[in-house]
Amino acid sequence: MVNIKRFMCNPLQENCYVVSDDTKECVIIDCGAFFPDEKSALTDYVRKNDLKPVHLIATHGHLDHNFGNAYIFCEFGLKVEVCKEDDFLIEHLMKQAKDLFGIDIENCEAEVGRWLKDGDTITFGNHTLKVMQTPGHTPGSALLYCEAEHTCFTGDTLFRMSIGRTDFDGGSWQEMEQSLKNIVAKLPKETIVLSGHGPQSTIADELMYNPYLRS
Repeated sequence: MVNIKRFMCNPLQENCYVVSDDTKECVIIDCGAFFPDEKSALTDYVRKNDLKPVHLIATHGHLDHNFGNAYIFCEFGLKVEVCKEDDFLIEHLMKQAKDLFGIDIENCEAEVGRWLKDGDTITFGNHTLKVMQTPGHTPGSALLYCEAEHTCFTGDTLFRMSIGRTDFDGGSWQEMEQSLKNIVAKLPKETIVLSGHGPQSTIADELMYNPYLRS
């Protein structure tokens, strides 16, 4: 059994997840922690629960999901793991801050520790996350699926009753359509959906109510 703690971060209310099991090893998914109190809350949770972070994973390269990469490296020594197709985003986070938000931010960039690809596995404790690439929102968007817990982390590909935008640099509606088809074809209906923004859902509910998935 895994424990999943959600932290809502930064002005865009991005969901950062800390996922652990009874071994106390954990992974941090999409660390968008920006404000000091957000970083403190995450650190306090890890310390108070005696957790050992072993992976920092980004579902894609947009800044709101990666504000905290440098902080995580300084605090826990972890380098972000992300799909190679988003290298143009993840390696230029400060440029994103300027171009998208009109602000200058220092010390938000950090070295990439591993370039992920479709089918890769990420292990922590007694559990495994499988990487499923889901381009569309960005070229390197990916979903992380924990089969043992019937849970997936969808980033900004699939939301409760919605999907991610495709009009940003590198986005593609055609690729998004194919990614959504792959998700519903490969994941069981009982799979819990934990997205990059907003509340959780299930594949079954999305098939029934999400206008982008209803046939």
